[in-house]
Amino acid sequence: MTAIGMARRVAIGGDSALLDHIARPDTALAIWWRRLPPPLRAALDALDLDGVDSLSVETDLGGSVDAALRAAGYARAVREMLGVDIDRLVRRLAALTGEDRLRVRLAVGQGGTGHQFHADRSPIALRCTYIGPGLQWCCAEGPDAICEVPTGAVGVFKGRMLLDPPRVLHRAPPGGGRRLVLAIDPVHDGERDRSGPFLPSADPC
Repeated sequence: MTAIGMARRVAIGGDSALLDHIARPDTALAIWWRRLPPPLRAALDALDLDGVDSLSVETDLGGSVDAALRAAGYARAVREMLGVDIDRLVRRLAALTGEDRLRVRLAVGQGGTGHQFHADRSPIALRCTYIGPGLQWCCAEGPDAICEVPTGAVGVFKGRMLLDPPRVLHRAPPGGGRRLVLAIDPVHDGERDRSGPFLPSADPC
């Protein structure tokens, strides 16, 4: 693929406004190449992933994930900062999709060799890795050229409901390692009020 073709499919920049590019017809992935605030980064570095659970919850623009983080075992020091960041990303994806009800999943897991490149069965999906190696992505017709959404950066992917066949695929990084991964997706008809534990074999990755 040419550099021009790649630039049309993938938009990358250091400002959150860059995520608006996902609305462009040719754009399959928008990456906000950000660094986490140092206090949040320090709190995450000190977090014991064995002491917290994965969570899955529906929320809206006026809601907060604070109660879900508390129930999952997050101490106040990290919960407050992480909750602010997640709530902000919920509002950001709501603005991009026009949806006022979103599912938030915060998954404790790890990479591995079993994860395959794939596209989500949704219109738009937001992914952010807080701890561990970031998720990998590639162009659908060029899977040998593997790139990464860095830890802390935000990737918004266009799924199969908007692009089928997909133009960009993603997966959990191989090689193991503990990870904390955020996934925010619109709630589709038939999925409302359906909650449960995160399944490691499912997205997010």
